[in-house]
Amino acid sequence: MIHRRSVVVAALALVAVSLAAEAPTVGPVRTIGIIGHAQAPSFEEGLRELGWIEGKNVTFARRLSTDPTELAKFAAELVRIPVDVIFAGNAASTRAAVEATRAIPIITVSADPVKTGVASSVSRPGANVTGFAITQLMGKRLEMLVEAIPTARRVAFLVNPTNPNTPAFRREAEAVARAKGVKLLAFEVSGPEQIEAALAAVAKARPDACIVAGDPVFTVAQQRLIVAAARHRMPTMWEYRAFVEAGGLMSYGAYTGDLYRGAATYADRILKGTRPADLPIDQATRFELSINLKTAHILNITIPRPVLLRADHVVQ
Repeated sequence: MIHRRSVVVAALALVAVSLAAEAPTVGPVRTIGIIGHAQAPSFEEGLRELGWIEGKNVTFARRLSTDPTELAKFAAELVRIPVDVIFAGNAASTRAAVEATRAIPIITVSADPVKTGVASSVSRPGANVTGFAITQLMGKRLEMLVEAIPTARRVAFLVNPTNPNTPAFRREAEAVARAKGVKLLAFEVSGPEQIEAALAAVAKARPDACIVAGDPVFTVAQQRLIVAAARHRMPTMWEYRAFVEAGGLMSYGAYTGDLYRGAATYADRILKGTRPADLPIDQATRFELSINLKTAHILNITIPRPVLLRADHVVQ
């Protein structure tokens, strides 16, 4: 009888341990706001790996739209909730968040937060913004485009004048254009409703190639831009690999999956009590060149072997 009672007690103890392991974490459920134009799966995966489980100890207030003009409204909504941390995956989202609050911590993944004025310095951001800075690569993209298309002498340059990084984009591109003997033809697009007019103007100018600045306006119009580039047989350089996988010719930029996952570590530390002002802004260190050889064949372009050998990702 004593043995049977011991077995029952031991079994009940095991059940209790199992239930305790499955029970929600003791403590308040934290809320993380995500603002931007697309989901951030790597960010949320990184949080799960660090023990932040949606529905258990964290909830997400996702404010996503393909219309960049809604960012200010989204940021205000996150402040009213209020969320404990805001994740902003690009410069426009970061600017909207900063204009909405100087109290709620903001984690950014954007080009040069210091030059755009949302942080005091890389080593000590000083306010409520920290995260990752993406090195300006506009000049490097233009260099690679001209190397891949040696005959290119007139290059269209699509930019959003309202993007806080556009002045730096222009300076870099213009410096490389002068050095390479290339004429830049700038076309401004500040909203999705201006895409078609800009594409018509680019087609009329008949450039030898095109480079598209990184901006949510162009990201959400991805397929329209790729179709237009193919229709006008215009070799185009993009920022993100996703454009190449969708049919664009070339891209060169930071690997955002790593950055978004890294941003989760910032959120983890902030939720555990570290001030964003005390967390140095890190730099993107992994960059990738992607080339779509199928698109090159359609455009009747032969990518020089030295360029092809440097590619990290090739679509056959």
